[in-house]
Amino acid sequence: MAGSRFTDLNLSKEIQLALEDMGFEETTAIQAQSIPYMLEGRDVIGQAPTGTGKTVAFGTIVLERIDPTNKGLQAVILCPTRERAIQVAGELKKISKYKKGIDILPIYGGQPIDHQIKALKRGVQIIIGTPGRVMDHMDRRTLRMEGVKIIILDEADEMLDMGFREDIETIMKKIPGQRQTIFFSATMPKAILDLTKKYQSNPQFIKLVHKEMTVPNVEQFYVEVKQQAKTEAFARLIDYYDLKLSLVFCNTKKRVDELVEELIIRGYIADGLHGDMQQKQRDAVMSKFRRKEIEVLVATDVAARGIDVGDVEAVFNYDIPMDDEYYVHRIGRTARAGKAGLAFTFVIGKEVYRIKEIQKFTKTKIIAKRIPSVSDVEEIRTNMILKNVKDVVDAGHLREFSNLIEKLIQEDYTSLDIAAALLKIMIDKEGKELSIR
Repeated sequence: MAGSRFTDLNLSKEIQLALEDMGFEETTAIQAQSIPYMLEGRDVIGQAPTGTGKTVAFGTIVLERIDPTNKGLQAVILCPTRERAIQVAGELKKISKYKKGIDILPIYGGQPIDHQIKALKRGVQIIIGTPGRVMDHMDRRTLRMEGVKIIILDEADEMLDMGFREDIETIMKKIPGQRQTIFFSATMPKAILDLTKKYQSNPQFIKLVHKEMTVPNVEQFYVEVKQQAKTEAFARLIDYYDLKLSLVFCNTKKRVDELVEELIIRGYIADGLHGDMQQKQRDAVMSKFRRKEIEVLVATDVAARGIDVGDVEAVFNYDIPMDDEYYVHRIGRTARAGKAGLAFTFVIGKEVYRIKEIQKFTKTKIIAKRIPSVSDVEEIRTNMILKNVKDVVDAGHLREFSNLIEKLIQEDYTSLDIAAALLKIMIDKEGKELSIR
C-alpha cells in the first residue's frame, strides 16, 4: 500500500488540506498500513525505523479523534525526550491547521512547570509529554485522565531503555480501560511485547523491515543555502556540472509552479509535474522529458512516482524531503542501469540536522558541498570549450574552415591571434548565456 495517496484514506477534509500544505501527497508504508486500522479504533503496534513517517501516521489519528467542543484532556502522547515532544507537538500543530478549537501542549522537564499548569487550566485536549513530567502533573492533580480516549507511546523502545517503564505503567493504569492504545517503536523487545499484552486489546501488528539503499552509484551532497538563493545555487550547479537532464523535487505543488517559472525566465527548458495536473498533461510532460526535450523536470513526490528515465544525471532536493523514505525514493531516480548519478539536497539553517537523520536512515555518506562561484563556472566552461576544440581538431574534416583562416593570414593576421579571437568569441558567448541564466 506504500505509494497510495492521503486522499485515498478516509481522513477529514481539514486534515487532508493541512497535509497537502505540508507537502504530503504520497503515504509512506507505515502510514498506508497503520492509518486504516487506527481510523477503525483498533489498537496498533507499529514497528518501523525512524524516518518512515510514524509521527504523521499517529498525529492524523489523534486529531481525528478529538472533539473540539470538549475542552478536557482527550489524548496523551508519551515521548522519550523533551526534543522529541517538541518535535511531535510542532507536527501536530501543522496537521491541525484547519481543525479549529483544538489545543495542543508539550509538557516536559526543564521548562517552568507553572507555565504548563496555567495552560492546562485553560483547557488542553492533547498533551505530548515525557513520562516523568506527565507523572509530575498527575501527582499535582493538574492532569485529569478520565476523559482520555487515545494514548500513543512514541519511540517506546527508547522510553524503556531510559528506565521509564514504571512511569508508563502508572500512567496507563490511570487512563480509562475503554481507550485506543497505540505503540510505535523502531525495535520490539520483550519488554514492549509484555506491555502490549497487558494494555492492548487484540492489537494489529504492523512490521516494516528497513530497506537498504539501492542506489550505490549516486554521489550524495548537501548544500547549505538561504531560501532566496536556492534558484541561483541550482543554476550554478547545473552549469558547473554541465547537466543535460535533471530532476528537481519540491514539497508542494505551489513551489513546483513557482520554480518552473523562475527557471524558464533564466533560460532553462523546464516543466513541472504535480497532482493538480490532469493525467493527459502529465503524460505529455513525461514524454517530452524522455525525449530530452526538457532539461529540468520539477515535480512533487507523488507526481514523480512513475518516472523511470535512464539518463537522469542528477536529482535535486530543492526542498528537503518530509520523511527519510522519500529521500531514498527521490535519489533512486538517477544512477539507473548501472550508470553514475549525482544527488544534491538544499538545506536551510537547522535543516542540516535532517541530513544527519537521513544519513543514519540510509547508512550512506552525504558530503557538504559549497555553491560554485561565478569564476568556478566560467573556468569549467572554458576547459570544456578547449576540450571541444581538441576533439574537433583530432576528428579532422577542417579543409573548408582552414581555407577561411588562410585568407585571414594573407591579410597579415597570425594564426595564433585568429585562434585566440575565435576562442574569445566562444567564451564571451558562453558567458552571456550564463548571465542570462
